[in-house]
Amino acid sequence: MFKNEYQGGPFVEIFSAQGKNPGAKWKIFGSPSAIWKEFDKEVKGFVFVLEGSSQTNKIQLPKETRQTLGLIQRFLVLQIYVPLGQDFSTTLLVTDLGNIKRRLYLSTVHKELSVTPLHAKLPLFMIKRKIWCNLCIDLVAFTSEIFKGAVFQSLDGIIISANCKLRKIFTLKSKPQDTAEEDDIFGLPFTADDPTDSIPRTCQLNTDVPQLTQLLNMTKFCQPEIRFGGHPLTSSESGARISMKT
Repeated sequence: MFKNEYQGGPFVEIFSAQGKNPGAKWKIFGSPSAIWKEFDKEVKGFVFVLEGSSQTNKIQLPKETRQTLGLIQRFLVLQIYVPLGQDFSTTLLVTDLGNIKRRLYLSTVHKELSVTPLHAKLPLFMIKRKIWCNLCIDLVAFTSEIFKGAVFQSLDGIIISANCKLRKIFTLKSKPQDTAEEDDIFGLPFTADDPTDSIPRTCQLNTDVPQLTQLLNMTKFCQPEIRFGGHPLTSSESGARISMKT
């Protein structure tokens, strides 16, 4: 869908809830009454709302499975609002340089990191809730660190599952500044050789909307004890938390 489009700029917009029929290119699963577009007074604009079971109520892009997105920029950003006490999931189909397709399942349902040669389940226990979040996923890092030896080539499919409000989805060439780390004792500080860039203005929420940008990395998935007030993991302990399957 984007393979022949210019992707050399700072971002590529994949989805926006604005417009007459923003869900036209998406395949909708589950109950139509659980997925709708509405005007959100807080963001002063339209959003897509997904409610109910995260297992059944979801949207998929591209609509046809034989199609691919062909997105090549490193960072994927989901501009979402996840309510308290509700499950949320997203599935990403990535293709590596060997043209092997692998799936990343990121979900609040999962309790531990589980990896097979073609699939990975990642627990979203650290996701920020009850606030608008630019949830940023480093596709290059996840592909190489989870699937050892794999090199990211393209993002070819996205599934967004309940429960959330969704305003935009876009890719970025440069890493945005993580503003969620201020409250996280398990966050990694940025270094001088770890440059960041601001989110493009056309993708930003209004400045008066409570919001943050959360960058996901493997450290956060491998150190749940820190999140829950325990001791920092050693490398051997961290490795033991990962369920490797063949």
